[in-house]
Amino acid sequence: MSDRTHAAFFYGTLMAPEVFFTVCYRSSKEQVSLLKSLHEFKPAILHGYCRRRVNHEDYPGIFPDKDHEVRGMYVTGLTDANMDKLDQFEGSEYERRTVLVRLLSKVGDDKGQGNVEGEVVECEVYVFKNRKFLEDREWDYKEFREQKMKMWTREDYGFEDTDAFSPTSVEDEEKEAAV
Repeated sequence: MSDRTHAAFFYGTLMAPEVFFTVCYRSSKEQVSLLKSLHEFKPAILHGYCRRRVNHEDYPGIFPDKDHEVRGMYVTGLTDANMDKLDQFEGSEYERRTVLVRLLSKVGDDKGQGNVEGEVVECEVYVFKNRKFLEDREWDYKEFREQKMKMWTREDYGFEDTDAFSPTSVEDEEKEAAV
């Protein structure tokens, strides 16, 4: 394992911090505020990909498509251990790839109207391997949060502002102990 951290772009269930923290820290006894301080979530957009719901599932997949874009979350501070857990979570249906995303300094509506794009950053993303298993409709984040998310999370990972929370200041020794 290295000390290097990773960044990833999440466009589905992992956009919800509650799901992300459940996947990466399911058995952690650390305080939520400490875990939150390890990562930064920023809205971003991935050009040249299309998101679709996976047949009969609660989650989406993406595939390359030059005529589409996908809005999601850019997450920093991921350790090798986090990436291993994410690889296991995503399973064999997905392939991890390195891509460029644009951070959003202003988030528009669901159609992307009003988005203000900023800095380009490199990160990793999970791309769905087999398009024939994707429905011909967009995956709905709001529907997931309202109807399905409870089944995907640890109950004690609740956040007041879950779509873009700010990191809490935590001492370095506390961070090291949590990882």
